[in-house]
Amino acid sequence: MLQWPSSRVAAPPIPDWAWILAEQDTAKPGSITYADAGVDIERANRTKKRIKYLARKTFNRSVLGDIGSFAALFALDTKKYRDPVLVSSVDGVGTKLKVAFEMKLHQTVGGDLVNHCVNDIAVQGAAPLFFMDYLATGRLEPEVAEAVIGGIAEACKLNGCALIGGETAEMPGFYPSGEYDLAGFIVGVVERERVITGKGVQPGDVLVGLPSLGLHTNGYSLARKLFFEVARYSPESYVNELKNKAGAELMKPHKSYWPVLRRLLDADAVSAMAHITGGGITENLPRVLPKGTAAAVERSAWPVLPVFEHLRHLGNISDDEMYRAFNMGIGMVLVVPLTKFKKVQSILERLGEKGYTIGRIVKGERKVVYS
Repeated sequence: MLQWPSSRVAAPPIPDWAWILAEQDTAKPGSITYADAGVDIERANRTKKRIKYLARKTFNRSVLGDIGSFAALFALDTKKYRDPVLVSSVDGVGTKLKVAFEMKLHQTVGGDLVNHCVNDIAVQGAAPLFFMDYLATGRLEPEVAEAVIGGIAEACKLNGCALIGGETAEMPGFYPSGEYDLAGFIVGVVERERVITGKGVQPGDVLVGLPSLGLHTNGYSLARKLFFEVARYSPESYVNELKNKAGAELMKPHKSYWPVLRRLLDADAVSAMAHITGGGITENLPRVLPKGTAAAVERSAWPVLPVFEHLRHLGNISDDEMYRAFNMGIGMVLVVPLTKFKKVQSILERLGEKGYTIGRIVKGERKVVYS
């Protein structure tokens, strides 16, 4: 309670706006809160506390500050680089999430997201520095959020990058109950003189394909239609042709090729690299080809995974459509100068990584020619 200095000094009149503010501060009976609209700030705060420690496990000395600031800070070690170039990428998991919802399997999609983004910058020659995520849902479920962010943090640690922040958005009425969307943003670094642009690609270079583990994170709208509408599988249906359950097959992880690519980059063994994602080999390989070159790819040069053959059978799908929609068992394509081909083979063998010679660079105009 305010005490005025003397009873002989009159208190100043209280302005009208003070009464208005006082009335606004008093909750009216039956008033609607943010929680009533579906956004529970307290639940969000509890969730942030649960996932904070997961991010901290990925921190290194370049991370400044902590999770929860308005922006994340990362100090680039300028003594380590002469002329650094920052390389960034952003992506999502797509409708693979629909399968995750059905199976209540949330941790692996976080790893899918990180590995996809890591591969995208690795093909430019960049080492991952830090990662940020975006998780949006209709109703925030702390256990689900913790599983998703846990998968992201684990993949960040395995890829050598720090999870330094993100956004968790609760948007009631925007997403169906039990569903969420997931996206990620990554930043890496490479010396300017070592940026992989593909400008050195020339006819005669060898195409080496690194195998995928499955669909990775692309082609799921078509795959889900074929599995769950055409074939009428449930996620728990055992598919003899796959020797696996339908859901488990579709949830196979998106592989990170960084452990292999960094060795190849250190050895200066590749002219270009293509991450085979949406659009398959058909659309992605031309992205790294300079003017006057094309890629001659031999379809019989590697074993196509059973899941792709089964999808082809279910939908009576043409070769052109299959190779445009799916990776067909090749998740990364290396363009290797003929003089360095044996070096690449040796590195892959030492790492226990399979590599298939799937074609050559020929004269042409930035397209894939299959045989």
